[in-house]
Amino acid sequence: MNKDLRNPLARARGLGSAKEGVSHWMLQRVTALGLVFLTLWFVVTVVSLAHADFGTARATLAKPWNAVLLIALIITMFRHAVLGLQVVIEDYVHTRWLEVASLVVIKFIAVLATLTGVLAVLRVALGS
Repeated sequence: MNKDLRNPLARARGLGSAKEGVSHWMLQRVTALGLVFLTLWFVVTVVSLAHADFGTARATLAKPWNAVLLIALIITMFRHAVLGLQVVIEDYVHTRWLEVASLVVIKFIAVLATLTGVLAVLRVALGS
C-alpha cells in the first residue's frame, strides 16, 4: 500500500518536504522562551526605574549586563516577529509575487529596526 500522499507529478519530480519546517518551528519556540525571560528582566528593570531621574535610568542601562540583555531582547524580539509573520504570509498570501515582496519588506524592516535599536542601546551604554 502506497502511503505517499503527494500527487503523481510531485512524486515523479521528487518534490516534497522542504526539510526545514522543524528547525523553523524550533527556532520560533526558542525565541519565545528567550523572550519570556528577557521580557521579565525588562519589566522588572523598567519598574525599578519608575521614579528614577534620567541620569539614574541612563546609568542603569549603561551597565554592561543591562546593555547586553537589552540588545538580546531587541534582536530576539524582531527575529521572533519575523518568524511568526513569515508563517502567516506563507499560509495566507497566495499570490507568489506578493508573498515574496511581503517577506522581503518584513525582513528589511526588521533588520532596520533591529539595527536602530542596537545603535540606540550602544549610544546610551557608551555615553555618546
